[in-house]
Amino acid sequence: MTETLDLIVIGAGMAGINAAKKCSKAGWSVAIVDELPYGGTCALRGCDPKKMLRAGAEAVEAAQRLTGKGITGETRIDWPALMKHKESFTDPVPENMESGLKEAGVQTLHGRARFIAEDRIEIEGHGEIGFRHALIATGAKPRPLDFPGAEKLIDSTDFLNLAELPRRIVFVGGGYISFEFAHIAARAGAEVTILDRGARQLKMFDPDLVDMLIERSRAAGIEIIPEAAIERIEEAEGAHRVVYRKRDENHAIEADLFVHGAGRVPAIDHLDLAAAAIEPEQDGVKVTRWLQSPSNPRIFAAGDAAASPGKPLTPVAVFEGKIAASNMQKDKRTEPDYTGVPSVVFTIPELARVGLLEEEARERGEVDVSFTDTSGWFSQKRLGESHAGAKVITGKDGKVLGAHMFGPDYAELINVFSLAIKLGLTAAQVKSMPAAYPTGASDIGSMF
Repeated sequence: MTETLDLIVIGAGMAGINAAKKCSKAGWSVAIVDELPYGGTCALRGCDPKKMLRAGAEAVEAAQRLTGKGITGETRIDWPALMKHKESFTDPVPENMESGLKEAGVQTLHGRARFIAEDRIEIEGHGEIGFRHALIATGAKPRPLDFPGAEKLIDSTDFLNLAELPRRIVFVGGGYISFEFAHIAARAGAEVTILDRGARQLKMFDPDLVDMLIERSRAAGIEIIPEAAIERIEEAEGAHRVVYRKRDENHAIEADLFVHGAGRVPAIDHLDLAAAAIEPEQDGVKVTRWLQSPSNPRIFAAGDAAASPGKPLTPVAVFEGKIAASNMQKDKRTEPDYTGVPSVVFTIPELARVGLLEEEARERGEVDVSFTDTSGWFSQKRLGESHAGAKVITGKDGKVLGAHMFGPDYAELINVFSLAIKLGLTAAQVKSMPAAYPTGASDIGSMF
């Protein structure tokens, strides 16, 4: 292959697919390449399959909460059957994604790509391709860990494809992946431990609500050990053992499975960026505020592979991909607007956030903070939920600056606050919304 394209997209996740379709519809010659099945992390190895498995955990948890309140009998998870339920969604994704790209006029390629010049790449099995523009949208991968035995850890992709669930599981790291998967595994009957080297878990979320989540997690049978520095993972009789250091003492836990939940880094090492004069940073490809490489103007980056201000979230990848495509087409410098992007940890119940943390808001000036324990409210009472809370932050002008929520269905409710922050609404304007009753949204007025 020796052609020169208007655009080559590296990475067939949400950022890459949206950019490729947008440019192809504008009449550009476009190809997209990925060494993995099309669909990216969210659809195949992250958000969507995780929530498919969570559905089983939610059902078990709902029955347990209402035991003695009208529900009787044992509800349990059949892990292989739940995995097949997950596969009913994920299995068709790659073919559907590729078909959609082809229908949009995008050439679809498979194989590992690397830059060989400032305007050329090489794709295994396809040879060299020239380009006017390239978009790097290769996503992220698990952060390398350097303690002895780290190779015994499985990553999130492996966990989402487990044929059987082991009895004893240790999650390494105190972030999204560990907490979300721990809540699923615990409801499926596993003995679960989270080891985190930090004193505070889920640092991007409100600490008061994180404390509530940790208390709820422990009530669900999940052991959480903070300030635990892993020394090694070693062989043990019939299993493996993790040795960790806490308060200058060594401790050990035996388990059947160890899962990497210690963060992710941009998946750009294999691209040979230097060959194309592309500068990397710790957080990904170095880009301007409009997502263009300052060292090679032909190159743009979006999603988790870009060192942009955007959080590593699917909605961010989608709109960054679209904006990068538009800037390439029109030779413009439109900057993404990250205002009002919500983030959720899908534990049971879930922890949600949008806008500023309390400490961030106070640094900017005088604010009003309303923190409410909502565990006794009707919305939780009907479900038998023991833990729930909300914190809403407004400025002197009454505008909503941040919202933080922990409770059942609060992942949906956070979207109302997302819209309020995006549009610059005041607390009075949000409270004026006539919500259907009784619903979670009808609680909003009482959260200010």
